[in-house]
Amino acid sequence: MPTAYKHMNETWIEEQKERSEIVRNRLLVWRKMGSMVKLERPTRLGRARALGYKAKQGYVMVRIKTGRGPREKPGPAGGRKPHSSGIVRYTPQKSRQWIAEERVARKYPNLRVLNSYWVGDDHKWVWYEVILVDPSHPVIYNDPNINWICDPTHKGRDSRGLTSAGKRSRGLDRKGRGAEKIRPSIGAKGNRAK
Repeated sequence: MPTAYKHMNETWIEEQKERSEIVRNRLLVWRKMGSMVKLERPTRLGRARALGYKAKQGYVMVRIKTGRGPREKPGPAGGRKPHSSGIVRYTPQKSRQWIAEERVARKYPNLRVLNSYWVGDDHKWVWYEVILVDPSHPVIYNDPNINWICDPTHKGRDSRGLTSAGKRSRGLDRKGRGAEKIRPSIGAKGNRAK
């Protein structure tokens, strides 16, 4: 028998596929808000709980809006042929979700990113909700289930690709045949002993 949170997740996905009135109205409101909004509670409770969220002190929820479409970078200063200027169809080796986590971490430097999940998108924007944890909060460092994040080694874990989105971008969700060259990292594969 499915749990309540699993049922909530399934209902959420169905609503998104149908583009129901609730979903469209929600996106209309979100578009007018800022690119980063601190929340009282998660929008997708089932997904947030699965990724480690608890409704207790020390947990912070932030919704962030990021753009869609091919990424662009500033053009070079010197003269180039348009073909070789390399400013359009430029794709970094990171997912949008990972980039969103890094932006939130820069905005809240005293908090640590636990995880994040997708909450919606339209023709122009994608929204993610990021779960942050305060490592200096007594409720957090006294809780044996979450106080691992208080360790100094977890500082900047979003920048080093240690969240779920980061590991997915680094290819660490793949195992076995065809995944021989992705561990410990793509850059380190040439330095490993033969």
